[in-house]
Amino acid sequence: MTPTIPDFTHDRVTVADGVALHVAVGGSGSPVVLLHGFPQTHLMWRHVAADLAADHTVICPDLRGYGASDKPADPDGTAYAKRTMAADVVALARALGHERFALAGHDRGALVAVRAGLDHPDAVTHLAALDVLPTLDMWDVLHGTSAAVGFHLYLMAQPPGLPERLIGAAPDAFFGHFLDIWTRDPKALPADVRAAYLKASREAVPSIVADYRASAGIDVAHDRADLDSGSRLGMPVSVLQQDWGTTLGYDAAALWRAWAPDLRHETVDCGHFMAEEAPDEVTGALRKLLAR
Repeated sequence: MTPTIPDFTHDRVTVADGVALHVAVGGSGSPVVLLHGFPQTHLMWRHVAADLAADHTVICPDLRGYGASDKPADPDGTAYAKRTMAADVVALARALGHERFALAGHDRGALVAVRAGLDHPDAVTHLAALDVLPTLDMWDVLHGTSAAVGFHLYLMAQPPGLPERLIGAAPDAFFGHFLDIWTRDPKALPADVRAAYLKASREAVPSIVADYRASAGIDVAHDRADLDSGSRLGMPVSVLQQDWGTTLGYDAAALWRAWAPDLRHETVDCGHFMAEEAPDEVTGALRKLLAR
């Protein structure tokens, strides 16, 4: 059986024409939306969500293109723009009765969260980003041989056809590679959870590639326009990251502060999948953010 978040209910909610998101909802109180990363589903929040549900309504969707959510085709390169995916999240919250909500995202979900904060500042009250840089900064810090750590970013940035074919030829090897190398504590991803992530990812190769491809194109254009116009994240923002800055030679807090004046930046001592490896630390940081 596919693992689930205990005591959460599951539903499908239409958020755009022809697109419905699978969502797990639990708890009661002020709403918190949690967005997963790659190569995962909403299940990555299982520990944090169960804790927060003691005093919050916790909403954990599968992003469009992932998990059990719809995976629309992307004929013009806009279906997986973070602007489009952020609009999904706002529509989902409204459909569940919440005009304003706190938002936390990990990895790809953090990029969606940032775009939601920029595009929908009246809806997002607090924002947390886990182990990612804003899109423009992500590309800028990758250079020389150190960029090899992000080989998948360059692979999935290629025009439609080749990346999908290569990844589709050995999806478990490709997605499993990241589950393995990005985890310091393998016990954080038990066999049933790992199997669920691999199954969901192998069934979503074209849409996952489209999500990444957007971050080498349309997402860059949107972020640059915001940066040039002075648009910033006005809500309280918390960022938790591994110490990639030391490895790749940049000041992560300074990069984030350019986007988020009200910033608290913390470096964590765990692997990339921190909501599963260090759930108490992540939950504590989110509670501190919500109290600001």
